[in-house]
Amino acid sequence: MKIYHKFLLYQNKWIHPYVRIIVGAMTSITYLASILLIAGVVYEHGFTISAAEAHQLQRLYHGVWIVFMADVTLRILLEYKDTRRTFSKLTWILTVLLYLTLIPVIFHRPEEEGAILQFWEFLNGKLYHLALLLVFSLLSLSNGLVRLLGRRTNPSLILAGSFLIIILIGTGLLMLPRCTVAGISWVDSLFISTSAVCVTGLTSVDVASTFTTTGFVVIILLIQIGGLGVMTLTSFFAMFFMGNTSLYNQLVVRDMVSSNSLNSLLSTLVYILGFTLVIEGVGTLAIWGNIHGTMGMSLQEELAFSGFHAISAFCNAGFSTLPGNLGNPLMMTGHNPFYVYISLLIILGGIGFPILVNFKDIILYHLGRLWKFVRTWHWDGRRFYHLYNLNTKIVLIVTFLLLLLGTVGIAAFEWNGAFAGMSVADKWTQAFFNASCPRTAGFTSVDLAGLGVQTLLIYLFLMWVGGGSQSTAGGVKVNAFAVVVLNLVAVLRGTERVEVFGRELSHDSIRRANATVVMSFGVLFLFIFVISILEPKASLMAITFECVSALSTVGSSLNLTPLLGDDSKLLVALLMFVGRVGLITLMLGVIKQKKHTKYQYPSGQIIIN
Repeated sequence: MKIYHKFLLYQNKWIHPYVRIIVGAMTSITYLASILLIAGVVYEHGFTISAAEAHQLQRLYHGVWIVFMADVTLRILLEYKDTRRTFSKLTWILTVLLYLTLIPVIFHRPEEEGAILQFWEFLNGKLYHLALLLVFSLLSLSNGLVRLLGRRTNPSLILAGSFLIIILIGTGLLMLPRCTVAGISWVDSLFISTSAVCVTGLTSVDVASTFTTTGFVVIILLIQIGGLGVMTLTSFFAMFFMGNTSLYNQLVVRDMVSSNSLNSLLSTLVYILGFTLVIEGVGTLAIWGNIHGTMGMSLQEELAFSGFHAISAFCNAGFSTLPGNLGNPLMMTGHNPFYVYISLLIILGGIGFPILVNFKDIILYHLGRLWKFVRTWHWDGRRFYHLYNLNTKIVLIVTFLLLLLGTVGIAAFEWNGAFAGMSVADKWTQAFFNASCPRTAGFTSVDLAGLGVQTLLIYLFLMWVGGGSQSTAGGVKVNAFAVVVLNLVAVLRGTERVEVFGRELSHDSIRRANATVVMSFGVLFLFIFVISILEPKASLMAITFECVSALSTVGSSLNLTPLLGDDSKLLVALLMFVGRVGLITLMLGVIKQKKHTKYQYPSGQIIIN
């Protein structure tokens, strides 16, 4: 046996097991350090701290820096082959940035003024250190969370549990002294946190007067995390930076984000985040262009206002920093483009990420044809008949019809009612805005309690339907509603198959759509019944409106939310959670799944009519 063969055997038998133990122990220490770092940052910015406490926090940050430095170094030295294979280019860049923090430790502060001194001070600055450590902490925790998927845990429970954890964390953050003006009860904090994470918008307190700037930052972060989905974010960080997730992990994440294949999983996650950031960025600029110089704010305040409302609108949350929501007098005059921008953001956020990805493919296809024409001056006359997939066609058509009927209906019933005294342009703008908000944003520009009964019924229907699947919106979803209607049409016409646009809908899609509608009505009836007992003075219309709004994660209310007791608030919060996670998803996680059997019972007929 050659000498290097003996060395390899010795290495595999005696060295590798100890290496794995050391790396595993270091990984556990890194998880703990990440949690301590985030807790330290929260404590520093959530409380008014003394100089001694600030000094202790600096020691904590320094200890976390040592842990991350040791973790990265050990991985490179002991597992270089695996590290080189799993680390992405961005991870290597972050590693280099981490090692740059050694420069102030090794080299003394330069005495001469200039670029070298500024570079040294930047590397030695708290902002650089803290931002870098926070990024490493998020990467570490995201990687750990995604690894849990490899434990064969129920994906539905993981999804529900991730939302629950973020809600509880948000509850604690909103109760921090520096987040509120005069404090807040734990029930109200839990309610607001649930409303933000579930992108609902129902509020049990006046948000504008209760929370400080720090509180608004926490709320908008909860909205962004809840809108995108906890598992979407963590999966992106883990796969994009580490790339070492198991096959089972990727299969679970693929089902969560509705990716077509494992090869396109990472690109799907990138598209989701990319579309979100681009649309929110464009929306921020558009809103700022309309409000600039009209609201008595500084430039920083205007940008913060625009960014907050762009994120809140795209995530279909319905939160606003203005007293009276978007019905504030500062907005009601001369800001029609603002309401149009908010409506468009709501629509884009509510049609679903698969639709946006399909839009991307269509745009790239036409740009490719145009570029080929510019290069060759020969127009490709061939038509591609399946640019719009079946899901896109159904969602777009139904969304357009709901918006059209909602706009016309609300305008007709409130022309001389809630819209009385407005100009014609203002009336149509407000009608379009109020038809967009029930799907499922929850912004308000008029007092909903003053609307007619017919308008409220339109609101209830639009809220119940909601937006598209795999979107930030709630409700039974446009997809399920369309499938149920198409199935009804097929039954009435006496056809055995449900067909649309030259395609036959699958039996599983019909079953899931029918189940979603039935479960929605069942849950609504149960909660309306219980809350009507707890709130005997409230009207049945107000309770029904509140429950539909909560389950569909809309956020509209007939001014009932602040008047609810603590028990009712907790029930409404539970309803928001159920609506955001999804009825089917939640039931799949709770009910034990029956194993597939190879036998089949004889068919039987049930008399229906």
